[in-house]
Amino acid sequence: MEQWKKNLAVLWVGQFLVMAGMTMIIPFLSLYLQTDLGLSDPHETATWAGIIFAGNFVTSFLFQPLWGKLSDRYGRKMMLLRSGFGMAIVMVLMGFAQNPWHLLLLRMVNGTISGFNPASVSLISATTPKERMGFAMGTLQSGGIAGTILGPFIGGLLADAIGFRPIFYVTGLLLFLASLLAMFVVKESFDRTKAAAKPNVSIIQGFASLSRIPQLKSLFAVTFLIQFAMIGPMPLMPLYVQELHGTAVNLAFWSGLVGSAAGLSNMVSSPLLGRLSDRIGQERILLVSLIGSALLFIPQAMAGSVWQLLVLRFLQGVFLGGLIPSVNALIRKHTPDGMESRSFSFNSSTLSLGNMIGPIVGGVISGWIGIEGVFITSAVLFVLNALWVNRTLLAHRKQRQG
Repeated sequence: MEQWKKNLAVLWVGQFLVMAGMTMIIPFLSLYLQTDLGLSDPHETATWAGIIFAGNFVTSFLFQPLWGKLSDRYGRKMMLLRSGFGMAIVMVLMGFAQNPWHLLLLRMVNGTISGFNPASVSLISATTPKERMGFAMGTLQSGGIAGTILGPFIGGLLADAIGFRPIFYVTGLLLFLASLLAMFVVKESFDRTKAAAKPNVSIIQGFASLSRIPQLKSLFAVTFLIQFAMIGPMPLMPLYVQELHGTAVNLAFWSGLVGSAAGLSNMVSSPLLGRLSDRIGQERILLVSLIGSALLFIPQAMAGSVWQLLVLRFLQGVFLGGLIPSVNALIRKHTPDGMESRSFSFNSSTLSLGNMIGPIVGGVISGWIGIEGVFITSAVLFVLNALWVNRTLLAHRKQRQG
């Protein structure tokens, strides 16, 4: 097997385990706070659960650019292993938390040392042949999506089988094994002497330099808006399912099924659309995916049953699978040599920012014009995104070809 394929296979497993570890706590976080960490008031428990879950994204947003800078200077594999082994230790420590503050601080530390995702993307982009870039990015994305979907399901099963605290120990062990596998199998050709000879540009200077490239500035904004529009409706989905389904039995089952439908089709379509983008161009796949996703948001606001919502979410997931992999491949295309990791880390920060702000604004919009209005707002944002992509990326591609 070619080395780039070995790298891709190992990092797919790593992406799966990292994202599963991040989302595994969703089904039992509130229960863990009540049974093991001493909270009893429902309102206090809900507040702490929200703060603890968001804490990871806050510090991740702030520290990703630093790790990107160090990755360009000392190598992507080193940053990958730093993040993997570090998160394994922090995950185990979460199982020893004695109060909500301990868990919050550990989640924030986890976000601070995180960076497995951008380091993986950067390493794959540097070791994969350019003609296979779309396929590699799509396949890597499918690993993260699979972990995001199956994480809560696995967490729920383990919570019933072994209790809450042992889940953190099991997750930490799996992260450690994935990092160990990456240490021995993943390889990159990185010249530290050459990297050290380059000017030591600060994080702010690096961002200013990359922002002067109009295509990158557009791609960073596209990532933020994609994540903002996708995540905004997610916390409201159980309420919407309840509105459509009534108070009948199996409400939690239907909420979970609707929530994972888009992820399932996304996981399958990402490698396929990535392979297609290698033939017809990532810009075109990105534009079509944005328009398709926007069009499928609108009927979701008008769904008359849970089955309709389920089918629409599944179809939308097909288009969502073409978004982030196309963005990552285009970032690599437009980033100057030697700044790839920094560029991917800035993009990861904008993604974390979308994760933070999307649910907050979605909740405000829902209170103002209803849950249906959140879907319409997301559709509008995707259309604006498509217009921006057409103007900055497709126009540039045509000029270059012309």
